[in-house]
Amino acid sequence: MNKQLTDAQWQALLKEKNAEPLAFEVTRKAATERAFTGKYADFWEKGIYKCVCCGAKLFESETKFDAGCGWPSFYLAAEDSPITERVDKSHGMIRTESLCGNCGAHLGHLFDDGPQPTGQRYCMNSASLEFDPKK
Repeated sequence: MNKQLTDAQWQALLKEKNAEPLAFEVTRKAATERAFTGKYADFWEKGIYKCVCCGAKLFESETKFDAGCGWPSFYLAAEDSPITERVDKSHGMIRTESLCGNCGAHLGHLFDDGPQPTGQRYCMNSASLEFDPKK
C-alpha cells in the first residue's frame, strides 16, 4: 500500500470500501470518533479486525475486551501486526498513538491500564477498522 496517496485518493479509496463517514478524518487526520458511537464499540463477533485503509491484520477478536471507555479495546495486537507507536502530545496530554505501520493510518491510542496478561489497552476508533468474520 502506497503511504503517499493524496487526500483525494484516500477519500476515494475509503468511499469505494464503504468505510464509515469519519474514516478519512480519523485515519488520515488523527481525529477521534465520539465515545460509544462507533460500530465496533459494543460488537462481539468472532473474527479479525483489519486496517480500513490497507487491510492489514491488526487484532483478533479473542483479545477484545470491554474497557467501558466507549471505543473498541484490545489487550494484544495480532501476531505480525504492523502497528507502530509514536508519542502524541496533542490536546494537552502525552499519550502513545497507535498507527498502521503499513499505510500510516491513525488507529487510536495505547494505554497501560489494560487487563492481564499484557496490561495494555489498545483503544481504537471503530472508523479505523474493518471486520472480517470468522468462517
